[in-house]
Amino acid sequence: MVTDQRIEQLTDGCIRRAVDLLSIDSPTGYTWLATESVVDIYHTMGLDPEVTRKGGVLVCLNPDAPEEDALLLEAHVDTLGGMVSEISSTGRLHITPLGGLNPNNAEGENVRVITRSGKVYTGVFQLKNASLHVNQEYNNTKREFKSMEVLIDEEVSSRQDVEKLGIHPGDVVCFDPRTVVTPSGFIKSRFLDDKLSVAILLELAEQVASGELKPFRRVWQHITVFEEVGHGGAASVPQGVSEAVSVDMGCVGDGLACDERKVSICAKDSGGPYHYEMVSGLIEAARRGGADFAVDVYPAYGSDVEAALSAGHDLRHGLIGPGVYASHGYERSHRKGVSNTLRLLNAYLT
Repeated sequence: MVTDQRIEQLTDGCIRRAVDLLSIDSPTGYTWLATESVVDIYHTMGLDPEVTRKGGVLVCLNPDAPEEDALLLEAHVDTLGGMVSEISSTGRLHITPLGGLNPNNAEGENVRVITRSGKVYTGVFQLKNASLHVNQEYNNTKREFKSMEVLIDEEVSSRQDVEKLGIHPGDVVCFDPRTVVTPSGFIKSRFLDDKLSVAILLELAEQVASGELKPFRRVWQHITVFEEVGHGGAASVPQGVSEAVSVDMGCVGDGLACDERKVSICAKDSGGPYHYEMVSGLIEAARRGGADFAVDVYPAYGSDVEAALSAGHDLRHGLIGPGVYASHGYERSHRKGVSNTLRLLNAYLT
């Protein structure tokens, strides 16, 4: 069994990797920079990753193991974001969400607008007529995309001014993650869903590639890029895979037992129950590995492994992840949640 000291070292590595990944803009549909980073990391481990046609990353951690009854671990590097849908006559940008971006918790966030030519402009996402000293309906205005806009940090006052900069509908709008790691162990950032778990899988891959961790069967990892719009895990399931686990965020909120310091094992979400025997196996692995865990039912959630099943793949499926509070907003987790996820995965693989 992995020692407590080693788990702490691995957790430090996960957090470093997560901070690096969070600094790379990768809203759904604009993920190639994050994909390149993940590929480079796998290469440094001596692994042979493949970039899928959809833009994800698929890699076998121990190709010498038998092909049959393999395990697939999935996490997604795509995040929420926006896309320019219209340029107003006054030079403001209207956006449409990429994934489940919610305007109620995105107001006042700094953004980057990336043009098709590669130019990047900064801006801020605000309510229209956002000055409290002017807008007497400020508090009563519903926050929705049609009532909000992006102000780019350029001297523009018309649609033509904006177009001269090279900004057009279809350009991607990336939100600042505002990543902070506190001395008390909390990790605060947009997009911990799911870059924190991508970092966990990368640290796990390093364990296997170095020979420290010796799984009893073949293990694949798939870093997907369309999870936030529902089809990330629908393709690229390798031959011989019989089980798949989404390593995503664990939900934290009213009615749930998980908190930011635990690893969550999901028994059922909006797509239905996860494979009963596999959930039981994950619970047993958590106990065997000494992980602090919770088993929960998520009221509004979907995962990569459910996309794989919906696409017709015949798999046992499960979902785990470190506890994350304020999902799809400014999210918060804790290093203990990372540690407990590592404990569970180390036990499940051996």
